[in-house]
Amino acid sequence: MTKKIDDWHDDVPETNENEDEEEIIWVSKSEIKRDAEALKDLGAEMVDLGKNSLDKLPLDEDLRAAIDLCQKIKKEGRRRQMQLIGKMLRSRDVEPIETALDKLKNRHNQQVSLFHKLEMLRDRLVEEGDDAVPTVLDLYPEADRQQLRALIRNAQKEKAANKPPKSYRQIFQYLRELAEGQD
Repeated sequence: MTKKIDDWHDDVPETNENEDEEEIIWVSKSEIKRDAEALKDLGAEMVDLGKNSLDKLPLDEDLRAAIDLCQKIKKEGRRRQMQLIGKMLRSRDVEPIETALDKLKNRHNQQVSLFHKLEMLRDRLVEEGDDAVPTVLDLYPEADRQQLRALIRNAQKEKAANKPPKSYRQIFQYLRELAEGQD
């Protein structure tokens, strides 16, 4: 059974040339390289995270294993493993990973901001003494006034005697516990 050339032509679906041109999106080599580099940077960011932070990211087993291995490798092997991670990311949807990373960064930034506020409050307590205690009680009603006043007095004595700032640190710890208790 042989087919004529005309019969072969009938088997090929007819397409409109204009439709093909509209569907093709041209991407420059530079853009492809920028995208690949961005994915490699994302991989490097994940490699720098700790185990607990990595557990919070939506990673499949292969990618997680590659990241864990990269964290153990040094020098040239690490660079090559980073390239592999970047290549693995090209075939995955990275949007959920980026979203989870942003949440981790934001949580870290919020914690740093809270610590700065608590440090300023602690400094104010040590400088102003008992006059600043009502401010803390307004912020944290569950705070123990007597414990706070004792820590402030001890911190002021330590500062005057040029002793190590043990109570100064304890004030910060106490304020931090109060702030975390509110969340």
